[in-house]
Amino acid sequence: MNLALFDLDNTLLSGDSDFEWSQFLIELGVLDRELFEAKNLAFYEQYKAGTLDIHEFLDFQLKPLSRHARRVLDEWHAEFMRVKVRPMMGEKARELVAQHKAAGDVCAIVTATNSFVTAPIAHEFGVEHLIATDPEEVNGEFTGQVAGVPSFREGKVTRMENWLAQHGWNWKSFEQSWFYSDSMNDLPLLGKVKHPVAVDPDPTLRKHAEEQGWTVISLR
Repeated sequence: MNLALFDLDNTLLSGDSDFEWSQFLIELGVLDRELFEAKNLAFYEQYKAGTLDIHEFLDFQLKPLSRHARRVLDEWHAEFMRVKVRPMMGEKARELVAQHKAAGDVCAIVTATNSFVTAPIAHEFGVEHLIATDPEEVNGEFTGQVAGVPSFREGKVTRMENWLAQHGWNWKSFEQSWFYSDSMNDLPLLGKVKHPVAVDPDPTLRKHAEEQGWTVISLR
């Protein structure tokens, strides 16, 4: 039995669904452009620089979910998939996922982006398992808070190991394991698999991958 893990933003997607969701809400007029666009850009730059405070970011990202009914959010998300997400889903990424699925590998997307945004994207890629940051829900509506450990940096390892344990697995359960990522923020989880793969990596990850002899690929 083998395990294939995929980061989502800037890895399987040729863009960042977290960033684009906020931009989408700004374009809809749901979020005030003047107040939110600069913050959204600043958080994205912090993420790329490896300096993001995940709890500060989640407060920014999840609060808008609490201000609207789930039914309305789902309608917006369907449009978001059409205009923003599907254009970021390239053939090479779809083929990579399909190859692992055809081989019978256990496949999971492991992402810091919240599960409201990413669950439909995982479904579109045909990936059964999703480990993402979970927004807190009460009676099916979002509270604006995070539930449990955010799936970010070392938190991805924590969430992965909890998920493995829930299935009666551990890292040794798999003969081979892969994790595909673009980001230095994923170095903790990349270090856990037998085959870490840097995908269109940021400069820090590229340097680390070259020093360690890791595979470097492009899905663009």
